[in-house]
This record gives sequence, structure tokens and C-alpha cells, in this order.
Amino acid sequence: MDRNKNIDFLNSSKLIWDVVVIGGGASGLGTALDSVNRGYKTLLIEKHDFSKGTSSRSTKLVHGGVRYLQNGDISLVIEALRERGIMRKNAPHLVKDLIFVIPSYDWWSSPFYGLGLKVYDMMAGNLGLGPSKTLNKEETLELIPNVNQKDLRGGIIYHDGQFDDSRMAISLAQSIEDHSGKVINYMAVTNILKENDIVEGVEVLDTLSGIKYLIRSKVVINATGVFSDEISKMDQPNSKNKIRPSQGVHVVLEKKFLKGKHAIMIPQTSDGRVLFAVPWNNYVILGTTDIPVTNTLDEPIAKREEIDFILKNASNYMSKKPELKDIKSVFAGLRPLAAETNDSTETKEVSRHHKVTVSTSGLISILGGKWTTYRKIGEDAINTAIHVGGLEEKKSNTQNLPIHGYDNNVDWNDDMHVYGSDIDKIIAIDPKNAYKSLSKKFFVTKNQIIWAVKNEMAITLEDVLARRIRCLFLDAKETEKISPIVAKIMAENIKKDKEWIKLQITKFEKTLKNYKI
Repeated sequence: MDRNKNIDFLNSSKLIWDVVVIGGGASGLGTALDSVNRGYKTLLIEKHDFSKGTSSRSTKLVHGGVRYLQNGDISLVIEALRERGIMRKNAPHLVKDLIFVIPSYDWWSSPFYGLGLKVYDMMAGNLGLGPSKTLNKEETLELIPNVNQKDLRGGIIYHDGQFDDSRMAISLAQSIEDHSGKVINYMAVTNILKENDIVEGVEVLDTLSGIKYLIRSKVVINATGVFSDEISKMDQPNSKNKIRPSQGVHVVLEKKFLKGKHAIMIPQTSDGRVLFAVPWNNYVILGTTDIPVTNTLDEPIAKREEIDFILKNASNYMSKKPELKDIKSVFAGLRPLAAETNDSTETKEVSRHHKVTVSTSGLISILGGKWTTYRKIGEDAINTAIHVGGLEEKKSNTQNLPIHGYDNNVDWNDDMHVYGSDIDKIIAIDPKNAYKSLSKKFFVTKNQIIWAVKNEMAITLEDVLARRIRCLFLDAKETEKISPIVAKIMAENIKKDKEWIKLQITKFEKTLKNYKI
């Protein structure tokens, strides 16, 4: 992945693309990969960095959605369970099986959830990760030792998937380039180009250089998540808003709050949602909330009441009660729910199904969806693009497409497992210090930083510390401590001066404030 080479290609080529995808999150990357895999000339552009928005701020789960089953959204559960299995098969270095335990404190919970989870298992079919099972009190405590023991009767275990969301996004971007597509970050759409009122491309601004480009394409696909209404209004200024943004907040704690390697699913919070306590990178993620918002910020801010809600509900199930001072990082993401803004339904009741729409001028927009179904979203979008753009009809084959870094024998105890088959190349940068971490709190090495700027299109300090390496999402204060060292390593390898280092640290400190308590 070389941004400069891709921009040189834009400059030198008069190419009319088959497909231009706007948006470098899960839906956009999945769509561009499906397109390029079918053999269409494909370009993806992203206003900020890949997965800068919602797609780096998930609960890190690849799941069918137990709650959606409870809500009766059977078709979504079936689709998501199938996609969960495909995702694990195609990216075994990034997606793994995780056991969840639902503790029960009354006589009816275990039979009730046990029956529902048997249905969940059945829907997964031969792509299931393992059978659910009812536990007695002793078995429950063995799996989740510091669950609240008062009135504990037992529990239920079930299987779902876990992944690293922004690492998955980077691997998808690499896969697009592996198949001769082009991806460019920090490239903002400023206008939709038309001829005879039909979409024929986009005007874009390179936000790093200030240079504008006109890009012609047979199809333009709007995959910008919570910002999709903004792109739609470039196409048709009077179009109605079709996205209802909903904020989901997560807090991150030290591992001591969840002894053992299994996750806890809290089946009933005070607002009727479910809450997860999930082990991740030697920390614990607690979340999430579901609050309607009107302002779609590039960097959403967690509200104090959301943080308090998570801590209070989690405390009911934990023997060691987390407090505000225990939080190592807090992050917020905006769900792009496909629903009219005047819809009175609560956001937690809005379906997570995706929709693919086409405007009268031919702009294709992807609305809604979730990480687990990113591949199916892409397939549906390109099936639509074939008809809109008059492209040669070709079938999707992404369900059998290994993702960049594919390694079926990856060691999950290896701190670099997310790189899969690229691990040896990263070690080769400096073999002696390949596993020498710059921090005692989390794993971050000089080799990883060099790899990120030279091979993964990391441009800013935030790109490296938030998305190429997950430091910011694990421990914000520790990330602040090491950020000057990381900026210096970056500067040395991309030939930047002290002023660049100073500017990067200043910008990053502004972002950091949102993650610290």
C-alpha cells in the first residue's frame, strides 16, 4: 500500500473506473474488495483514515446477534451467523472463537436462554463455532471466577467470534491492492460529477496536499456510514435523511476485572439491551450503549451518563466493582442505522439490516449494516452496481476469498498474530528487537511502526497508535507517554523534521482527550 504511487497513478491515468467507492470503513472496504475480485477497475477513497470512524470502535465481536434473536429479527441472525463462519474461514489470523458465559440468578434464566441459544446454534448450521451448554454454579465460577456470586445459580455458555476491527480493515485494504485495486486515504469528496443528470464520477480533494482531482467512473458507491446523507445531498440537495445515528460507548479496564479467558454476556441491562465484558489484548472491554444522536462528529465523545450506565450495570455482575478511576480508555462510535430520522422507534429497536439504494441520478448508497455482514453488504452493493453501470455480469466469489495475511496455523499467543503471513517480514526489519515493546502495558514495537508507515499507508501519529496498533483503545495515558517516541520513529522513516513531530503530537493530544477519564 503506497499512497504516493496511487496518487501518481491518478495523475498519469485518464482511466474511467468501473467502480469508485467513497468510504474506507467496513462496508466500503467490503464493497471495493468484492468489486476488484470480480475484475472491475476499482478505486476506494477515504476522507480520513481507513476505519477512522465506526469501524474501529466496535465491541470487537463477530456475531450473529443474540439480542436480534430475542427481538425476532430471524433473517438478520441467520445471515450474520453465516457471515461469521465465512469471516473466520477467510481470516483465521484475525477472527477466533470466543466462549461467552451468561450467568443466571433465578431458576428460569438458564432454561429460557438455553433454549434460545440452541436455536442460535441450529441457525449457524455447519458454520457454527461450538454448541451452547447449561452450567451449574461451580462450572460457571470456574469459567468466570470473579462474577458476582450472590444468588448465583449457574449459567449458560455459547460461542461467538472475536476480532480486531481496524486490523481487519487494514487487511481488507491490503487485499484490495493485492487484487490490483487502488485505495487512498485522506481524500475527501467535494462534489458529485454528472452528465445529463447522471452520476459519472467525483471531485475529490487531497487533504494533505490541497490538490483537487476529477475522477470519472461508471458507478459511484456511497459507503460513508453515518455521513452518507451528506454525500446523498451532494447528489440531490433535497433528498431526505435516511440515517439515524446511534452512539455506542465502550470503556476499557485492566484484565484483573475479568479473570479467565472467557467473556460475560449480561442479558438484561436497565435499558433492555445486553452488555458485554470481553477480554481483548490483555484488557477488558465493557459495552455498549445505544443513544440517539443528532451531531455526527468525526471524533464522537462519550457522555458521562453513558460511562456511568456501563459501570453500574457491569458492577451488578462483577465481584470486583469497576469505578471511574479504573478506566484505562473510553471510546465512542456512531452506528449508521438505516431508518428515517422522523421514525419514532427507539434506536435499540431499529434493525441492523443493511439497505442498498439507488438515486434517480444513479448514486448507489449503502445504509446500515454491521461489521459481521461486511462481505454480504459488498456483494449486494456490487450486484446493484452491475445493473446501474452496465458492467459485465460476473458472480461474487468473496465467500471463498482469503483475506491478506491469511494464516491457518497462526499462534494466538503471538503478540503479532494479527499480521498473519506478514509476521516474518516485520521481524526481518530488525530481528534482534522484533519483540521488544516500547511499553510494559501493551505490545508496540519499532518494527510495527516502521511497517505501518511503509506498508500500511499510516500517515499520522493517530493512524499508528489508534488503528495500526491499538494502543489508544487500550490505555490512553500510557499511549500519551509513548507518543513522542513513536512520532520520532515515524519521522526517521518517512524523512520528516522536528516540526512535523511537534505538530503530530499536538494534533494527537487533542484526540487523546476524548479517550481519557
